[in-house]
Amino acid sequence: MKLEVNVAGVTFKNPITTASGTFGSGAEYEEFVDLAALGAVTTKGVANVPWEGNPTPRIAETYGGMLNAVGLQNPGIELFCQRDIQHLKEKNASIIVNVCGRTVEDYVEVVERLSDEPVDLLEINVSCPNVKAGGIAFGQNPDALYEITKAIKAKAKQPIVMKLSPNVTDITEMAKAAEAGGSDALSMINTITGMKIDIHRRQFILANQTGGMSGPAIKPVAVRMIYQVHKACSLPIIGMGGVMTGEDAIELMMAGATMVAVGTANFHNPRATMEVLDGIKAYMERYHIEDINEIIGCM
Repeated sequence: MKLEVNVAGVTFKNPITTASGTFGSGAEYEEFVDLAALGAVTTKGVANVPWEGNPTPRIAETYGGMLNAVGLQNPGIELFCQRDIQHLKEKNASIIVNVCGRTVEDYVEVVERLSDEPVDLLEINVSCPNVKAGGIAFGQNPDALYEITKAIKAKAKQPIVMKLSPNVTDITEMAKAAEAGGSDALSMINTITGMKIDIHRRQFILANQTGGMSGPAIKPVAVRMIYQVHKACSLPIIGMGGVMTGEDAIELMMAGATMVAVGTANFHNPRATMEVLDGIKAYMERYHIEDINEIIGCM
């Protein structure tokens, strides 16, 4: 049974990674997950300087998922390199670093700092719906996405993966802009902008008012968008959005994803990533599939 997949010239032992922001850098999950057994660990977003994130409350449960407006709280690139990357390498994990910023210069600074670090891919978060400056503009404007992709690609030593926002009219337009700008791969979908109101107190549940919705409720949107983008451009896709089981992961792969990230599921089942991987293996055995690559984009 062959589980290896290739994204932008990098070979991963299997197609399962973690969704940024749901797994930290793996330390808090080690009791439940062998980090080296995953295809890769995708880290929480990191910026050129520490970010405090948004005020609380910034997480809320919803039917079929959750809302978050954490605001990419992170310790900054220097501490991240010293602590988190070193820890992941000690555990023999493959590493995808999620990079965030407010300006093109912010992103480029982080990418340049990572050039000599032992990381496999750089996932560029230009589409976070709860960061007021920068992210939303880059992720929803094809011209801005093209320009920032081009600027980052010019400085990046590792392959770059532009993370696409679903909060757009035409996802394929954004995918083509990232491809034209030189992106090596795409990850999708980021969270869908949502809101929740406490009807008894007549207040917004989140201090930020809006947040990013994730979880099983958004999976059909993810499947549709991945399918559209897979048909519209030639870049490999890291798919995400509501993956809870191995069968969910297979569905995203059939739509066109080469790798699949598990996110919200980690919060209520810390072994979710391993169980999704086991589910993929069981599916392959059931249908006598020798190579996982057979099913990628088969629809």
